[in-house]
Amino acid sequence: MAHQLVIVESPAKAKTIQKYLGDDFEVLASYGHVRDLRPKEGAVDPEQDFAMRYEAIERNERHVEAIIKALRKADKLWLATDPDREGEAISWHLVELLRERKQLGNKPAQRVVFHEITKKAVQEAIANPREIAMDLVNAQQARRALDYLVGFNLSPLLWRKVRPGLSAGRVQSAALRLICEREDEIEAFVSQEYWTIAARLLHADSEFSGRLTHWQNKKLEQFDINNETQAESIRSSMEADMQQQALRVREVERKSRQRQPAAPFTTSTLQQEASRKLGFNASRTMRVAQQLYEGINIGSETVGLISYMRTDAVNLSEEAIADIRGFIDGHYGHEFVPESPRRYKTKTKNAQEAHEAVRPTDISRTPEMLQGILEKDLWRLYDLIWKRSVACQMAPARLDMVAVDMDAGTHWTLRANGSTVTFPGFMAVYLEGKDDTDEDENNRILPPLEQGDQPQVQGVDPEQHFTEPPPRYSDATLVKTLEAHGIGRPSTYASIIQTLQNREYVETEQRRFRPTDLGRVVGRFLSNHFERYVDYNFTAGMEDELDAISRGEKQWRPVLNEFWGPFRSLLDEKANVSRAEATSEAMDENCPECGKPLFLRLGRHGRFVACSGYPECKYTRPVDGPREAPEPVGRDCPDCGKPLVYKTGRYGRFISCSGYPECKHIEPLTQPKSSGVTCPQCGEGELVEKRSRYGKVFYSCNTYPKCTYAVWGPPVAKACPRCAWPIMIEKSGKRLGEQLACPQQECGFHFQVTASEAEIAALLVDYTPPPPREKRAAPAKAPARNAASKTVKSPAKKTTKTASAKKTTAKKTTKASTTTVDKPAPAARKRASKKVDNP
Repeated sequence: MAHQLVIVESPAKAKTIQKYLGDDFEVLASYGHVRDLRPKEGAVDPEQDFAMRYEAIERNERHVEAIIKALRKADKLWLATDPDREGEAISWHLVELLRERKQLGNKPAQRVVFHEITKKAVQEAIANPREIAMDLVNAQQARRALDYLVGFNLSPLLWRKVRPGLSAGRVQSAALRLICEREDEIEAFVSQEYWTIAARLLHADSEFSGRLTHWQNKKLEQFDINNETQAESIRSSMEADMQQQALRVREVERKSRQRQPAAPFTTSTLQQEASRKLGFNASRTMRVAQQLYEGINIGSETVGLISYMRTDAVNLSEEAIADIRGFIDGHYGHEFVPESPRRYKTKTKNAQEAHEAVRPTDISRTPEMLQGILEKDLWRLYDLIWKRSVACQMAPARLDMVAVDMDAGTHWTLRANGSTVTFPGFMAVYLEGKDDTDEDENNRILPPLEQGDQPQVQGVDPEQHFTEPPPRYSDATLVKTLEAHGIGRPSTYASIIQTLQNREYVETEQRRFRPTDLGRVVGRFLSNHFERYVDYNFTAGMEDELDAISRGEKQWRPVLNEFWGPFRSLLDEKANVSRAEATSEAMDENCPECGKPLFLRLGRHGRFVACSGYPECKYTRPVDGPREAPEPVGRDCPDCGKPLVYKTGRYGRFISCSGYPECKHIEPLTQPKSSGVTCPQCGEGELVEKRSRYGKVFYSCNTYPKCTYAVWGPPVAKACPRCAWPIMIEKSGKRLGEQLACPQQECGFHFQVTASEAEIAALLVDYTPPPPREKRAAPAKAPARNAASKTVKSPAKKTTKTASAKKTTAKKTTKASTTTVDKPAPAARKRASKKVDNP
């Protein structure tokens, strides 16, 4: 029997740690937070010294009950949640909830922290416990309160002024401003023409090129050659000169330089490099890293493969450095080991130096050893982390740089640059990726050239170029910019980006972020009316305040009070802003019909140009110019006989009747994508992929409106092991990873996609299964269900046993599969829940 209870955040981590601690310990997961602020107004009360009102999270209630049950048998409670503010707060919330329910008693509750899940690290943590760090908890409470106060006060203003259902966040709004400002730069950018001239050369059977760098003994700047006529004139003159005298090497300059390795990964640099090299977005990177940290079964054991992945520190422990240096010496040779260990210093302000950088827990566990054992994404990210960790302790690379100047005894100069690697050093293992850079001509290999050599000229080529606007942000460059501005912290970068995408403020185009019309309107409204609170310096300053709270240098309530006063005043002031002002932007153009100014306005399907004289003048057109005549399809409408035409709406092109709005016939261009899964409600149709009015993907029966069954996740033709519902859906989460879940609300059973049958069975040990499917209400056709509902609904003089049984059965049917009268209306359900929660 276990006498000590250990609480971690995720079940994967619990399994790994259980093996390290033995039978005297029981390890359970809290599945993240066990309580949170009440999701309604008043959860943070500025009038009561920012009192915060928490309540238990309903979906985690069964995990809390499991913890309480195990705690009754235990002598001691160990809190082993993640080693960051969020993890500290989870431990504190759990203890507070247990005390509130009078379940903790006098049993000791101690905090243990480890930055890698290995047997040694876990046992050392148990041997060195501490109390819950309230400074870290208060910093997290302050962050949560700030986000709540901004969200619950600014979001309703957006609902009234822009569009219902929008949200604004303290950090996400600053990130949105970055993306919108970059788009404004791109649109305002005026391209400039310029030309370069290069000669194609041959020497010692090797081809290379020489770029024109000087003309008339003057160094050429970027725009000195700016038209084709000028470029052709220079080319002709050069060719004429080389016909008179051969091209010769005037000067060869050689110099050696060293290239140093990059520091080991922080959260930010890991996300950036995974984006560049693996094509992972920030959320995917953190999801995969979480699995590597929590523990993977590698055959002989289950072990955490990397240290904690939420960190802004670049230092490594002395033990890790010694292990890496020993590995390099044994596998690459003594010359690859620098004389002294490399120690890096972070440039990030207020970095938590007590943490380590992201590194493998055992450097001798090479990627080659794990190939074929780890899933593809896990292996690729581990390979990246392993190589960066090894390279950071290797000797620098040595390169010979060569610059060759050539001329024909004239006033112009050709230059060829190149390099040769004389000692690879760390480059034998790893080379850091780059953002938005052209090919570096210094990396080219040149043939051996000496002064006086005469390379053969194969041609002179002028090339036209145009300056390009700054590129849109990618995952890598956005994370890098957020970090540079001090916006957010390592644990928040992925959620910031994900929130912007979920709110449909940004969309990805060729893996780069582009603001949607809605995002630009929201961004402009916040910048115009709440400029201070989306200012980069203000957002970074708030992060500094939170860091000061976590270090015990400031108290959290005075920090909140300093923020709330001015913010509340500004909210009151901006309540009078009209919706037209919030969603309109003046243009430097007048209406062609009435001469009044034109405005950019936000409509249901995005931005459009409209006359300020509306409703007297109804002139409108798309943002990108006057409307063109719709393209005919080539057949007539089946409803009214008028020609069908192609149109473009919010979700792309579609077919519509030219008689709209009198005739509303529409057709999709393509048929919905089939999932291949039979509808579990009607048993006749199949579930197909569709999009909601807000663009969110869902899956519904293709017999709609006859059958209205729908689910949000991709369906899988696998019966739920708990309730036997014929399908499950795929889900993915930050902490839980890829899972299969039952779509039935009252069941909600879920497990890892990779879980074995034995692991699934273990999750069902304490579960009482529902009645067999044949004894539950059978999924009947819609008319039959309606008829049955009416039968129950109509008053009866006698209540028979059969009728009572039918009514009970109807109550047990799922929310998704029936609409019987016994299911209370939404308002009634809300009232019922309030009565239960507030007796």
